[in-house]
Amino acid sequence: MMQDQTAKILIAAGIAAVIAGVILMFFKDIHLGSLPGDIRIQKGNTSFYFPITTSIIISLVLSVIFFILGRK
Repeated sequence: MMQDQTAKILIAAGIAAVIAGVILMFFKDIHLGSLPGDIRIQKGNTSFYFPITTSIIISLVLSVIFFILGRK
């Protein structure tokens, strides 16, 4: 019983990864990861990057999707 549920979760995660890959491949002009508000610091050989705006947008989109899917 537990194996069936785990298999379904892994299949769903794989399908979601494929869909995300296709979206990113065909919509290169979205520029996720280089939005205003993303933090990028470069000094010498060291660089730090934290995509805070991108993270917020992705979190909001996923929250809406899971809210819609979770309603019964």
